[in-house]
Order: sequence, then C-alpha cells, then structure tokens
Amino acid sequence: MLSDACRKAIEFASALAGDYGEPLWRQQDYLKKQHRKRYHTVRNLKRSTARCESKRKLRQHDMDMAYLGYLKYSFTIIRKAELTLSVLTKRHPEEDRLENLGYWITQAKRLTNLTYRRVIEQEQIPHAEKVFSLFEPHTEWISKGKAGTPVELGMRVCVLQDQFGFTLHHQVMEKQTDDQVTVPMAEGAKDRFPELTQVSYDRGFWSPGNLEHLETILDRAVLPKKGKLSAEDKKRERHPEFVRAKRKHSAVESDINCLESHGLDKCPDKGLEAFKRYVSLAVVATNLNRLGKILLERDRQ
Repeated sequence: MLSDACRKAIEFASALAGDYGEPLWRQQDYLKKQHRKRYHTVRNLKRSTARCESKRKLRQHDMDMAYLGYLKYSFTIIRKAELTLSVLTKRHPEEDRLENLGYWITQAKRLTNLTYRRVIEQEQIPHAEKVFSLFEPHTEWISKGKAGTPVELGMRVCVLQDQFGFTLHHQVMEKQTDDQVTVPMAEGAKDRFPELTQVSYDRGFWSPGNLEHLETILDRAVLPKKGKLSAEDKKRERHPEFVRAKRKHSAVESDINCLESHGLDKCPDKGLEAFKRYVSLAVVATNLNRLGKILLERDRQ
C-alpha cells in the first residue's frame, strides 16, 4: 500500500505540475521505477531460518537496512509532492485535484509511519490504526474463522429472508458485529411487513438485551444462546416452534449464495454509497429472479 500511495502521489503531482507548467516532475518515470525497485527488494527479503544466531541477526540487519532505504526514498517522494502541493495551492487554489493529491500525501506519510513502527521498532500495530485499502477506505478485516477462508477483506451485509426465499430487509454493517444489528434488522422488517411474527437468528446475534427487545416486538424470537444454557433457556430452545424455525435457518446459506451469484460477490463501483446502492440492486435482482422461478413453475403446473 505504501508503494501504491507513493505511485499515486507521483502521478497526481506530475499531472498537476505539467498542466500548470511547473518543472518539478520531469523525472517522474525514473522516480516511480526507483521506488518500485526498492519495494521489490524489501518484498523479496525473507527472514533467516538458520540455527546460528549470528546468521539470523545478520539477515535481520540486512532487512532493516533495506526497509530504511525504502522508507527514506518514500520520504523523498513525499517531500517533493508536498512542495508541489504548497506551490500549486498558492498559485491555483481553485484546482479541485489538489484535494486528491493531499489525500495521497497523507496516506503515504501514514503508511511510512506504520511501516517503520512495525518493521524497525517491532511494534504490534493496534487494529484501529491499520489500513486495509487506500482506494476503498471503508474496507474492513473480516475474521470468518472458517477453514480455507479464515479472513476476508470487504464489508459485512446482513440479510433477512422469508420462508419463500425473498429478501425482506438488508443492512450494510459499517464497523458493526452481528449482535449489534439483531434488533434493527427485526424492526426494519417489521415496519415494512407488520404481519411478521418471528425471526430466526444464529448464535452470533445473541445477547440478553437483544432477546428481551425481540420478545417485545415479535411473537417468538428464535435466538439461540451462546454458552451454557440455563433451565429456562433449555425450555425456550426445546419448544417445537423454536426447533422448527431453527431447522429452516440453514436455508439462508443457499440464499446468500444466490445473492452472490446476482452481483454481491464483488462490487465494481467505487465508494461506500455506491457499495450500498450495489447491494440494494443485487437484492432486487435476486428477488426478481426468485419471482420469475415461481411464475415459471406455476405455468408448468
């Protein structure tokens, strides 16, 4: 990401300087090439697995020197871009592209700081300070805990579907966990469909407060409890209606796959608002597809 940030800073700064006749970036191709060369050097370095302590220390020293050279060259590009931004801001403050240049400079400075702390100072970077995408800043690190794909980069989307496979309500989860959207999902669907009487969740949506709230707006809240069950919890979860609804919950996995097949696997649009719009369009497409299947089956019968 530091390589991308410096590359974009060079491209924006050189384009602006060229448009206004500022001779600041005549060696832009050379600068990009040299920066990329140093990036490949540090990327290809690997830690020593030798048993000899001196050999491991020597390899670590080589890595530190390579990273310091990479960071030093990155700072050179950042300072040059900052000079360009300062000059053009004074002479052409009305230029809209200056904001984009400022963004890439800020990101490059942030990433050089994170890289130095992580590689040179061996610091454990807090999760809140990490950056997962420069081009889509809303991207989140999703820990799935599943074999094969333990983690993913993207955004969570919660969907609520009925027994016929139609999506009744959905919500893009911005820095939210499942238990934080349990009640809003039920309330949103209840507002649109007042006849809704019960909703089935998995254990990830559990919290005592969620159960209490759901029981006030639904006839039955199918919300399995995490951890050890009390006698009251066992009685609630062994009720025939609870068991029946919980068994049907697994069908949502195929519905999620259907959503992915109709556009929700990857979003080609840029920006958070565009992502939300794309999710809504995928939901509409899936519902139309489901309706079409029902009508075709009715005609065949």
